Amino acid sequence: MSTVRSYRDLIAWQRSMDLVDEVYRLSSLFPPEERFGLVPQVRRAAVSIPSNVAEGYGRGSKADYVRFLRSARGSLYEVETQMLIAVRQGYVTQQVVLVVQQLLEECGRILAGLIRSLTKEDGIRAGHASPDA
Repeated sequence: MSTVRSYRDLIAWQRSMDLVDEVYRLSSLFPPEERFGLVPQVRRAAVSIPSNVAEGYGRGSKADYVRFLRSARGSLYEVETQMLIAVRQGYVTQQVVLVVQQLLEECGRILAGLIRSLTKEDGIRAGHASPDA
């Protein structure tokens, strides 16, 4: 097991950066009329995931870290919802969204495990329970 020296060493950050790349790629396929609507919204939500992982890592306490990881998980659900909207509106097909969906699921599992390990470690209150936490 390697030592974590930076937030960049965290699998949660690395995989969520991969998710950002895919969201940018996929949202570029949305119609031009979504240039000021769904495109920037889903991109901001995606960017928020690794950003919160990084910011939480840099905070002074595990409680803060967990709070930022939970925020990242909330943004993950936001991206998922926005991708479902894109499919429902016919901007992309379910098949095209498959890679993003797989990354969303993987990032969700990683974040849930990280949150679980940090909350067990210090007895931090578990807060809102989700199906994957």
